[in-house]
Amino acid sequence: MFTGVELSKLERACQGRSFAQRRDAAVISVFRATGIRLSELAGIRYHADDTERSDLDLWQREITIRGKNGKARIVKIDYQTARTLDRYIRARARHAQAWRPQLWLGVNNRGPMTANGIYQMIVRRGRQCGVSVYPHRFRHHFSHTWLDRGGPGGDLMELNGWTSPQMCAVTAPAPAAPALAVPTTAS
Repeated sequence: MFTGVELSKLERACQGRSFAQRRDAAVISVFRATGIRLSELAGIRYHADDTERSDLDLWQREITIRGKNGKARIVKIDYQTARTLDRYIRARARHAQAWRPQLWLGVNNRGPMTANGIYQMIVRRGRQCGVSVYPHRFRHHFSHTWLDRGGPGGDLMELNGWTSPQMCAVTAPAPAAPALAVPTTAS
């Protein structure tokens, strides 16, 4: 799990108005808010003029994700994540490759980012601020936070796109129960 300090450092590393800062802040915000897989994040589509073909709905604060085997599900985002995405989309509109359907675009007017490119960016931002980070760590953090706040495991399964209840135990194991003291008898 991330500490609050680590998350704050990551957010500060992406503060600014440049295209890369807006994009990286949005990527980290979506990972943090949803716990989606790297491949799911890389596959988000955006069509400014056609809401039917776009995976983003900032008004409803929802993102349609295609998980393993192309199975679609909707993940909700909070207000702050929607705001961060909106800032990125405004910067993206001025990008030379803005016509592309992939949401995440490269710097210097390069084409869409691949999952590997997003992974490298996350690791680079972590090194920049001294935080050990990789995309799947956000998934673990999301799952642990959900369960720590009392969220049901069944709902977590649905949110994370899991088909097996064992994934809940593997990704976000329940905290160990405190040991019970065994009464001793005095002789």
